[in-house]
Amino acid sequence: MLGASPTKEHPLPAVTPRTPTPPLSFDTVGGTRWDLADQSPEQFTMVVFYRGLHCPVCKTYLSDLVDKASDFRERGIEPVAVSGDEPGRAAEAAADWGLEGLTVGHSLPIDTMREWGLYISTARTDQEPAQFGEPGLFLVRPDRTAFYGAVNSMPFGRPVLGDLLDAADFGAANDYPPRGVA
Repeated sequence: MLGASPTKEHPLPAVTPRTPTPPLSFDTVGGTRWDLADQSPEQFTMVVFYRGLHCPVCKTYLSDLVDKASDFRERGIEPVAVSGDEPGRAAEAAADWGLEGLTVGHSLPIDTMREWGLYISTARTDQEPAQFGEPGLFLVRPDRTAFYGAVNSMPFGRPVLGDLLDAADFGAANDYPPRGVA
């Protein structure tokens, strides 16, 4: 059975452009602690929430992110990926999916996922965690305000990373403001 957010008990808060994002910190596969408050990218921190080791679409998406990571970094965008997977599952994903050079976080609590407005699902098979977050991608400014957000209720339909690179170039050339705040 699929569980979904929002519920009456857990409404989906909006991560609204130009407003502060919720706090975000987690342990990484590399054994360090990552905290959004400590980041100082030239343009943005790109936070990619992924479903976990059980998701083949996540494997493809994060592999594409690794391939494009240097292109994002050239534009002042520092990518990071995180899921609610336990440390061993996250390490397995990082190794099996070839995620070298990408900070991969794990053990993200469901409550934190909800604060970021992610949809939450319950397991359909024994290969999935009991509950896990559906995908989301956010561009966060160095002052920790949201610039861009995309949240999915399914593993498909995520932002195309090549399109985000083009948008970063357009935005920089045209001083494009955050949208969706009317």
